[in-house]
Amino acid sequence: MTDIEIISSATCPFAQRTRMALIEKGLDFRLTEISLDAKPDWFLAISPYGKVPVLRHGDVTLFESAVINEYLEDIQPEPALLPRDPAARAKARIWIDFANVRFIPHVYKYMLAQDAAGQDMHRRRLLEAFDHMETEGLGRSGGPYWLGRDLSLIDLSFFPHIERFSAIEHYRDFTIPASCPRLIAWRDLMRQRPSVVATSASRETYIRGWRKYAENTSTGTTARDMRES
Repeated sequence: MTDIEIISSATCPFAQRTRMALIEKGLDFRLTEISLDAKPDWFLAISPYGKVPVLRHGDVTLFESAVINEYLEDIQPEPALLPRDPAARAKARIWIDFANVRFIPHVYKYMLAQDAAGQDMHRRRLLEAFDHMETEGLGRSGGPYWLGRDLSLIDLSFFPHIERFSAIEHYRDFTIPASCPRLIAWRDLMRQRPSVVATSASRETYIRGWRKYAENTSTGTTARDMRES
């Protein structure tokens, strides 16, 4: 049995990031699924924020998907999912930070907002983020992926939430704008990767799962972190 265990929840986009990274790296792992609506005590003892994913590797226990994915890059350098050059690696981390700080929060806040003004503000923020991703990200990559012809941790950082725009379209009538053809082509290319096929759910599953965000009834950690008073 492998000594890498990933603790996940089936439709969590952050957990999908790490499951994709493990598959892309060709690493054997044991998958343990939990329900985020009924978190077991043993899980809360190892996940201080009560969030997935959690990775256990021998005596090492890690949480936070971006941190876990860089750990996987360190223990399994090939195939590389980050550049070797320090400057290029730093620029890749800037895009991962953009996904975590400038893009994803507005996905949740847009869904959680119940008033027209709040929805309009986060919709505009998402449009601004999409424009930046289209022009400064994929528009300068020189290839179909964020860093050119090869997949990277940037692609894995953005994709799970991009894929869940099927639910946002259902509840908020909003999706990737037609003015972002590179982003749309990248999404469609990503959907063909075995790591995506193996970790993705159906459109109907995402719609069911995101209803609690659309109605602002979620009691999960992510919703509490993103909810505006």
